[in-house]
Parts: sequence; structure tokens; C-alpha cells
Amino acid sequence: MIIIGENIHVIAKAVSTAIRERDAKVIQDLAKAQSKAGADYIDLNVGPMKKDPEATMQWLVNTVQKVTDLPLSIDTMNPVAMGAALNLLQGCKKRPLLNSASGKTDSKEQMLPLAKKYNCNVVISVMTDKGMPPDVDSKMDSIMSTVTYANELGIPNENIWVDPIILPVSTAGEGQRFAVANLEFMKILEDVLPGVKSTVGLSNVSNGVPNELRPILNCTYLMMLGRNGLYSAIADPLDKELMSLIKDELPKIVDLIYRTMDGEDIDLSSLSKKEIEYVKTTKVLMGETLYSHAWLES
Repeated sequence: MIIIGENIHVIAKAVSTAIRERDAKVIQDLAKAQSKAGADYIDLNVGPMKKDPEATMQWLVNTVQKVTDLPLSIDTMNPVAMGAALNLLQGCKKRPLLNSASGKTDSKEQMLPLAKKYNCNVVISVMTDKGMPPDVDSKMDSIMSTVTYANELGIPNENIWVDPIILPVSTAGEGQRFAVANLEFMKILEDVLPGVKSTVGLSNVSNGVPNELRPILNCTYLMMLGRNGLYSAIADPLDKELMSLIKDELPKIVDLIYRTMDGEDIDLSSLSKKEIEYVKTTKVLMGETLYSHAWLES
């Protein structure tokens, strides 16, 4: 499983302040910590970056590259900022990741040509001009159309990382349905679009959930998606339990998740508190148990 470190994110006050004030140490400390924890990529999430996008992105890329040789994921909706970053990264031994394009007209017409020009990997989400596809079939129809568009520009499937888009599981009436749909989507993606890779913004699944409950949702869903073929995730490499699961250091937990996915009736009385929590969380993400903030107490 490829982990794209999510911690340099403009939504974090410390990061946004550091970017605004050109405080390199804050950014570099985050990059070094993620690299040490085992991240495979460093994501630079700067959002729309409306103010001085070119100079700001150049500073950010240069700042991070001074302390790590990990490849970068450039995470912005601003094509000027994206182009500035990719131009700097030309010739790098490790190909950067354009994060992201989508089936929305402005996105595919602005971002996909950049992916072709700079011969980089590119995340393509299932989003369209009509919004978020609600089920597996519509997600697949959407991504097939956008991948075809990318192929016609000369971008091969091997450079494309598909994002089915995760919604918070706590979203009433939608979150659990989307969680299940994404599991099914992952099962068939490689057969429908051979050669493409896949990725997700993992922490989205636990947005809106009490902070102390977020890690187990993230950990459980990553293992579930991974079983169904997920290639990579934008996630927190500083979460030690998450990284232990990825490294197969907690095989009993992973086995419990898989057995629950297979419908086995697990004897909870034989399990530790932590193991019970993983079984219960798996059932929530499969839609078998209705989500509430008290799902672990039921």
C-alpha cells in the first residue's frame, strides 16, 4: 500500500500560517516526520491558492525538497499553481503526482493537459459536472469517460490513479451507502480499466466523527479497501496503528476485518476490547450496523 502523507494541509492553521509567513521550519519538520514514519509521497495540499499561486507553490516545493527526496503530490485546484510546481519537478527521478483532475469540464480541460505536458502521474476523481455519482455504476461510467478523454490526450492508464471519492460515514443516509459502493467499486476497477491505479482521501471517511473515534474508522476502512485492491491512500503516516496495519504487524486485526467482511459470525467474547472495536467498525462500514457516534458501545 502506497501512503501519501496528508499532513501538509492548508486547512491546518499552523500550515497556512507557515506558508503565509514563509516559515520553512514548520513545513520541513512535517515533511521530515512523515518521511521518517514511512510515507511514500508527501502531499502538498494548498487548496485553491488564490493569492500569488506561482511564487507560493515554488517556495513550498523548494522548501520540502530541501529535506526529503520523496516524490511530491501536488494537491491544488489552481492550474497556475499546479503548473508552477510541475515545472519545478521536471527531471526528478521520482515522478510527481498531480492531485487532482476530475470529469468536470474545467478540471479535465485544465489539469489533464498539464499531466500530459509534464508526463506525471495524475489522480482522476469520479466527480462530473453533474456532481457526485451516487452508485457503483455511475461512478464507473464517469471514470471511464474521463479516462478515455485522458487517453486521447496521450496519458496512459498506467499514469492514472482513480479516486472514487469518500464521503464521511456519518453523513445521514449517504455516508454508509457510499462506503459500501466504494468497496464494490474497488473490486471491479482493475477489470474495467486495466493498468490504472487507485487512491482515496482516507480521512474523509471520519470527518464529522468525534476525534477520538476517527483513527479506528480510518484504519478499518483502509484495510477493507486494500483487500479489494486499493493501491494507495492519502492518509496520516503519523498514525502508528495505521502504519502497523499496513506493514502487516497486526495480522490478527486484519484477519478479523476480513472475516467480518466475509460474513463470519465472530465470537466477541473471545476477543480483546480493541479487537471487538474493529469488528464493530467493519460492520458499520459494510452498512450492517447503523452509524451513530456510539457504535462502539452498542
